[in-house]
Amino acid sequence: MGRGYSTEMMRQKLISILEGSETGMSGVEISGKIGVNRITMTKYLKVFAAEGLLRQKNIGNITLWFLEPGQESYNFPDDYFKIIPLYLDYLVKGYEDQVYSLIRNCLHSGAIVNRLIFEVILPAINSVKNLYDEGKIGTAEQNLLRTTISKSLQIFNQLQVVSDPKKNIVVIAADVQSLLFSEAASSAYHSDGWRVSHLGDMSSVVNILFDLDFQKLIGKIWKQKSGILIVVIFSQTDEGLNFFADSINPMIKKSGKHMRLALCGKVSKKTKIDSDLSSDKLEDILQWSQTISQNLK
Repeated sequence: MGRGYSTEMMRQKLISILEGSETGMSGVEISGKIGVNRITMTKYLKVFAAEGLLRQKNIGNITLWFLEPGQESYNFPDDYFKIIPLYLDYLVKGYEDQVYSLIRNCLHSGAIVNRLIFEVILPAINSVKNLYDEGKIGTAEQNLLRTTISKSLQIFNQLQVVSDPKKNIVVIAADVQSLLFSEAASSAYHSDGWRVSHLGDMSSVVNILFDLDFQKLIGKIWKQKSGILIVVIFSQTDEGLNFFADSINPMIKKSGKHMRLALCGKVSKKTKIDSDLSSDKLEDILQWSQTISQNLK
């Protein structure tokens, strides 16, 4: 690594050097300005191009590098407060490209994935629901905004993370209203090194054969049964939580301490559902999962 530069520092230098450049720069020019050898610089350029920070243009034998449009540098943790209203503003106004650029810029600037999920994405999901409930947006617009949020979460899932084969998670949404929350959870688990199997909206499989179907799936994704497997169910209703918990609990009892069940949703006080944890806060579910996985080591 040239001159002891961290990846974040290298991003900042590239943004500074290429910002406003209409003609682009060659790898040799960039390496000379930053002070690293050409081979090392080429590796960095290819990595950042794959992440969406840079684009390249080949002219004869020369490769020119450009900063992708919309790149901006932030200073974290100080700038988290700027991102929260900015993301929602771009989202509601339908500036889809700016939404994705904002997320990528945050990542390029060293933002923590889970902090972006908890402080930016989750509040946006709730804001969209509130706008719909208040009659300020219709069903079509709500679906459009939810799709944009979903694509934002996919950016996190594309980040290369070394997963731990002993940390396995299955995420289920019991209804379409819980889908985005389950996607946010999957992205958060992914960033923490879990092997994630996100099943999406499973409301269509509410039938007597689900337990057999689910058992077959577990046999495929958790063949060695090493470490732990946690099943997290998201639902807006007691009925959804009840059905999936009743179907999965027999498997969990046979697996002992190596398989756990967590429920994420608002369970009424009168309802009793057998699970290892029940909370309406994703942060609690995630922290509990980490504690469980550490205690088994």
